[in-house]
Amino acid sequence: MNNPFLPATRRTVVGGLAAAGATALAPSLAKAASPAVRPFKVAIPQADITEMKRRIAATRWADAEPAGDDTQGVRRQTLEPLMRYWATGYDWRKVEARLNALPMFVTQIDGLDIQFIHVRSRHGGALPMIMTHGWPGSILEFLKAIDPLTNPTAHGGKAEDAFHLVIPSIPGFGFSAKPKALGWGSDHIGRAWSALMLRLGYDRYVSQGGDCGSVISQRMALQKAPGLLGIHLNMPAVVPAEIAHVLAAGDPAPASLSAKERSAFDQLEVFYRDNSAYAAMMNTRPQTIGYALVDSPVGMAAWMYEKISQWTYSGGDPLKVLTRDEILDDLSLYWLTETGASAARIYWEDHTNNFNARGVIDLPVAVSVFPGEIFRAPKSWAQRCYTDLIYFNEASNGGHFAAWEQPALFAEEVRAAFRSLR
Repeated sequence: MNNPFLPATRRTVVGGLAAAGATALAPSLAKAASPAVRPFKVAIPQADITEMKRRIAATRWADAEPAGDDTQGVRRQTLEPLMRYWATGYDWRKVEARLNALPMFVTQIDGLDIQFIHVRSRHGGALPMIMTHGWPGSILEFLKAIDPLTNPTAHGGKAEDAFHLVIPSIPGFGFSAKPKALGWGSDHIGRAWSALMLRLGYDRYVSQGGDCGSVISQRMALQKAPGLLGIHLNMPAVVPAEIAHVLAAGDPAPASLSAKERSAFDQLEVFYRDNSAYAAMMNTRPQTIGYALVDSPVGMAAWMYEKISQWTYSGGDPLKVLTRDEILDDLSLYWLTETGASAARIYWEDHTNNFNARGVIDLPVAVSVFPGEIFRAPKSWAQRCYTDLIYFNEASNGGHFAAWEQPALFAEEVRAAFRSLR
């Protein structure tokens, strides 16, 4: 059958289970999964891929920046070669095949189709976990971490560290439906994720997330979602209210801050001053910028590549930690699903700062701080927000897109984070 939530010219085929060899739903879940949960496959029309490449080739380029560095934005000399490869050498079908080799499904929650990957471990006693991506990421961020998490014995781990994974696309992102009504912010999504896990038969599970996924996981904890044992965050929202006020006012850092708190303050100060204009735009006018994000693949790529460049632990060169194809897989997913505008709207829906504390959480919380994160959250701030901080570690490598950049290290962190909850 065809997937009704995409326009006819962008329709994605929904058919039988994914390729042989992928782990399907366990028999015990079959009743819960049918008919509410439907198998899903990706099949982007070739005409859409051809049109994407045509538009890239026909780009009317801005002149080169006079600044001679990236202080005015993504440099033309950086972007143009990547875009040339996107138009002439890149093959979307490779990542499409990779996705279709996984068990993927779609289910309707609160009137909206939610697409997700669902991989069950072969190890008995595996802990169910829902993992949520962010912006400008996608479910593709987690692909390299799936096997280390579901099959830990093949990656230096132990069988008792295994997870069953549920990896949904946030509404308005990727292959999930685009909300047609207001109200699909992180609170609503958190409740939807709870419904999804219960629908799949999981009445005991954990949640993991960074970026938007961190916010959604925290909302689930604040909501005390049924069955949720704890959460793991790789971008915790822990900035105290008084610190957020000082940053918003542009005032100097309080003298009482510890060395690590002062370092976090300085990082946030630079972010707000130099690198947060994108968030202000999407918080207030996602539709305005959305027209450009949906119409121009190069305009969309520049908007998103800048953040991929800044937020990877790469010194501003994401190709040190990601391949060209990995970056273009993510950009192509946004373009081919026409989700540049709908994904941006989650900022408007939340209309809040993703770093600031939103209340005390007494559910078990684990935190991994990666060195290339937008700001490195100090443990003292985390302890103020999370009364049951079961794990806190400063990782040796990786940035904002931890699972995408350093999947093995990310998997080690997640295993350690939830070990006490098994």
